[in-house]
Amino acid sequence: MTTAHTTTHDTTPQYPFTAVVGMDDLRLALLLNAVSPAVGGVLVRGEKGTAKSTAVRALSALMPAVDVIGGCRFACAPAAPDPGCPDGPHGTGAVEERPTRMVELPVGASEDRLVGALDIERALSEGVKAFEPGLLADAHRGILYVDEVNLLHDHLVDLLLDAAAMGASYVEREGVSVRHAARFLLVGTMNPEEGELRPQLLDRFGLTVEVAASREPEQRVEVVRRRLAYDADPAGFAARWAAEEDALRGRITAARELLPAVTLGDAALRQIAATCAAFEVDGMRADIVMARTATALAAWAGRTDVLEEDVRQAALLALPHRRRRNPFDAPGLDEDKLDQTLEEFGADEGTDGDDDPEPDGPDGGPDGGGPDGGGHPPQDGGPEESPLPPEAELPHQQDREAPQPPQAPEKPGQAEQPEPGSAPQGGAAGEKAAVGATEPFKTRRLDVPGLGEGADGRRSRARTAHGRTTGARRPHGALGKLHLSATVQAAAPHQRARGRSGRGLVVRRDDLREAVREGREGNLVLFVVDASGSMAARKRMSAVKGAVLSLLLDAYQRRDKIGLITFRGTGAELALPPTSSVEAGAARLEQLPTGGRTPLSEGLLRAHEVLRVERMRDASRRPLLVVVTDGRATGGPEPVVRAGRAARLLAAEGTASVVVDCEAGPVRLGLAGELARELQGTAITLDELRADSVSALVRTVQGNRKAA
Repeated sequence: MTTAHTTTHDTTPQYPFTAVVGMDDLRLALLLNAVSPAVGGVLVRGEKGTAKSTAVRALSALMPAVDVIGGCRFACAPAAPDPGCPDGPHGTGAVEERPTRMVELPVGASEDRLVGALDIERALSEGVKAFEPGLLADAHRGILYVDEVNLLHDHLVDLLLDAAAMGASYVEREGVSVRHAARFLLVGTMNPEEGELRPQLLDRFGLTVEVAASREPEQRVEVVRRRLAYDADPAGFAARWAAEEDALRGRITAARELLPAVTLGDAALRQIAATCAAFEVDGMRADIVMARTATALAAWAGRTDVLEEDVRQAALLALPHRRRRNPFDAPGLDEDKLDQTLEEFGADEGTDGDDDPEPDGPDGGPDGGGPDGGGHPPQDGGPEESPLPPEAELPHQQDREAPQPPQAPEKPGQAEQPEPGSAPQGGAAGEKAAVGATEPFKTRRLDVPGLGEGADGRRSRARTAHGRTTGARRPHGALGKLHLSATVQAAAPHQRARGRSGRGLVVRRDDLREAVREGREGNLVLFVVDASGSMAARKRMSAVKGAVLSLLLDAYQRRDKIGLITFRGTGAELALPPTSSVEAGAARLEQLPTGGRTPLSEGLLRAHEVLRVERMRDASRRPLLVVVTDGRATGGPEPVVRAGRAARLLAAEGTASVVVDCEAGPVRLGLAGELARELQGTAITLDELRADSVSALVRTVQGNRKAA
């Protein structure tokens, strides 16, 4: 049985959950999932070094133990074993109690490691389904934790989506199929600066929370003090928090037992539906998750009725990640709009027959120490009897601040157009303030010529684990996708020599052939943007930024990494090191000032250095250089000659490149085209970058051919 990534087998005590300082929303979201796994898991978003992983791993020690059938590798429940379990039928096997498992899925895991592997050789020759379970089998009835979930490969994301939707995992190899139950609590952590999740996977997380390091010195001191104490003596530190852990574990068990008795009235349901409609979330999953979360909040607070503050808290946890409309939208909710919606649809709905009226005041809950809307525990014996220490109490919903939406980029024409020769607006001499981008548009696909072998994506042709089959080969290492016909052809000439006597095919390992597949890969798209004075005209730079923003959106959709270099004045700057975060790229682009000379050679040389370093880090990811410029080169000795040398240096290393020609006006020098020839790349204008312009051109050409 696979146990390499289950934290329950580590002999070092986990950092106690109750010892985590701050992060109230995160701890509340995790505890609600412990009370009701049907909530659907948690996505934790935050900057690096904020103890996201520490809090998630600490949750496993609080989860109630589970009963399993002895000897079953798939954790079947004795009361309701899976009828299709590969280890079944179980009969009357011994019942064992074991801790809830937390299984960690590495970002670089293979498909077989996740779903399990079939012995194809035995399946073909003996008809035996010899199956080695994967991490999904280990996580059944437990927790599946994915650190850096936004960096997970697309094909693993697809498998997770299927398992989460169906509650089962299917392993199929050329008609041989194995199925087993796979119901788990999905918990993921991510740093948004490294890229966003695909919308399909994002929606699978029931709740989401944003975490950030505290700016309060005293709280930071306490974090360091506790961490140092834990590192010095993990067992002793855990023992000091054992009482709080036991109390919290007991409270989770009590809330689980109370959960079936909680009533979700029509008034609360109307508020949930109205809230989801008001924030225009897609589909009905948000309504269902909000209902389950509000019910869990009531059970956690020791109540059997769902109050308005439960609905409010559920909305703050379940909706922020579901209202994103494009990759550049920041998650978050307008709390004023939320309060207005709840008031509008809750004021006249009555009490649904409850003995106690719903609270009208902002504090919520009955007087005399009852639970609040943020999920505070009932204070039966005063604060000293709370299962959490004072610094670990759950949040009061009125104390949280709503995430602030990002400032809208300046639109063309909003700011006053500076007159030619006017004084610079702060900063370096000749520098002009940043301008906003025009609306993004759908771009034509820019790809890297040839056939690559990089990470799965949607841009350039590549040999990948998924895609159309183009041939067969002997496997290198573990067998991937079996090419059945090629395997049979390899084994057929040797059947008589191998003494075949029955219907089965005698297959040896040397006969196995794996499919060679062709799909598409993600690339490293490195933007080199001219921000010099020749590009500084406000209307022109807005169009350039709109084009780059459009290319960034295209890179997000095609699963690329991106980088951004800008050049102006006397040098070039790496504004954004290669990353998967298009949000970071858009933010850097929005703040980009313009002005000064055009050090084109410096921009190209900086691109050469960045690509050299990235080639050492990830040799299989092919780069695509996108230079956005009018082609002018000024500043320094022989600027045009130096730019040509830099371009030829990139071309000599086989770097695929595209020059987006930003030259405007009736008289054009064609310098961007000259640069493209030096780079041995392609030159396109801003108009040609638009996908609709290309489609119109194709339709025109086809129409002319038919007319001829």
